[in-house]
Amino acid sequence: MRALAAIVALASLAVGASLAPPARGAEPSPPILFVHGNGDSAALWITTVWRFESSGYDPARLFAIDFTHPSARTDDTKPQDNRSSAADALRELAAKVAEILAGTGQKQVVLIGSSRGGNAIRNYVKFGGGAPNVSHAILGGTPNHGTQATNPNLNNEFHGSGPFLTRLNTPDEVVAGVRFMTIRSDSNDKYAQPEGRFVGMPGQPTGVTFAGPELRGATNVVLPGLDHREVAFHRLAFKTMYAFIAGAEPKPLDPVPHAAPVLDGMVSGFAGGTPTNLPLPGATVEVYEVDPASGARRGGEPAHRKTIGADGHWGPFRGRPDAYYEFVLTAEGYPATHIYRTPFPRSSRYVHLRPRPLADKERGTGALVTMTRPRGYLGHGRDTFLLDGKVAAGVNEGVPGTSEATKRFEPGPSRGVPVVLNAESMTVRTYPLEEGHVTVAEFHY
Repeated sequence: MRALAAIVALASLAVGASLAPPARGAEPSPPILFVHGNGDSAALWITTVWRFESSGYDPARLFAIDFTHPSARTDDTKPQDNRSSAADALRELAAKVAEILAGTGQKQVVLIGSSRGGNAIRNYVKFGGGAPNVSHAILGGTPNHGTQATNPNLNNEFHGSGPFLTRLNTPDEVVAGVRFMTIRSDSNDKYAQPEGRFVGMPGQPTGVTFAGPELRGATNVVLPGLDHREVAFHRLAFKTMYAFIAGAEPKPLDPVPHAAPVLDGMVSGFAGGTPTNLPLPGATVEVYEVDPASGARRGGEPAHRKTIGADGHWGPFRGRPDAYYEFVLTAEGYPATHIYRTPFPRSSRYVHLRPRPLADKERGTGALVTMTRPRGYLGHGRDTFLLDGKVAAGVNEGVPGTSEATKRFEPGPSRGVPVVLNAESMTVRTYPLEEGHVTVAEFHY
């Protein structure tokens, strides 16, 4: 912890020296566009947006993109159903930046990306004409030198020796006029490992180092112990981002609650087993307040119900910052998904929902409960993650490599299941798998 504090302090000093605090009468803070990673959605930025707002950033200047098909192609040069090329991501990002600049009247944006989102940012800035439109580019865990550089598939977007990254990294790795920052782990990023366990090459060298996310010419910050996702979404990552943009430390670091948060978001699904950010019209969402001790619903009727239209939105819904909610998502072709969430301290338009598909091996009787941490992974010896009072099974040892754990329960009456992730906890309910129901406990932090 002392090493972590020391490095964060040094990073803050360096950032503070490079950017002076805004002068009186200066233009308003630049709009920020958050760019998600592979297979993800804008929903992953919800806690980061809350933190920026709580530190005084104008909510009207905070945006997050949803790429239509967020998963990368296996071969970037070949069309692949329900997946996107690097060029697809560049095109959608450029359109979103143009929309934001037109809507705010500003000349530049700040781009903040997680993992693959950083590829799109770099591609836009260097080859998409985006440099004049971007003041800062911040990349959390982006595999700037690949997840591997030895696999024969050179056309994979994440190949460190392939044409895509070679072009981005030659001759210069940053673009003049844009302030670049990278944020990486010391050795805990599953996609910046010398050995290929996490990229389908167990026991083989990757040709990539722990420092793979760094860029020559950028401000490169190391946050020890954090994993691939946390270097974009953790409170220390936010602290580093904010100081780089504003030239001052954020106060506070954590979200300040709203009295009556208004929640909304998109309902999307899967296509051919691949996640999309396309609306799922015809689905229904019901929202119930639940007892945090038992998971039982408070009141018989839902606090909110909506059939999803063409725009994909399930809200708006006015909630309470201390309440625990169950979102019941029903859509044709999917199990009824009961999503329990820890309290929402502030309003958000990024409360996105996806049904949880069932793998063939998961079908059967009893009940399934999944705990998930979208903004980080589960690490033995680092995190506390309990499902029904026991350490969740199926989580790998060593470098944190998964954000989920699932437990099957024997057939029987519905019952409460306590779920714990570090300082967060909730109780969810079991529902009969044979009747097409699954339960998800989703944590914010």
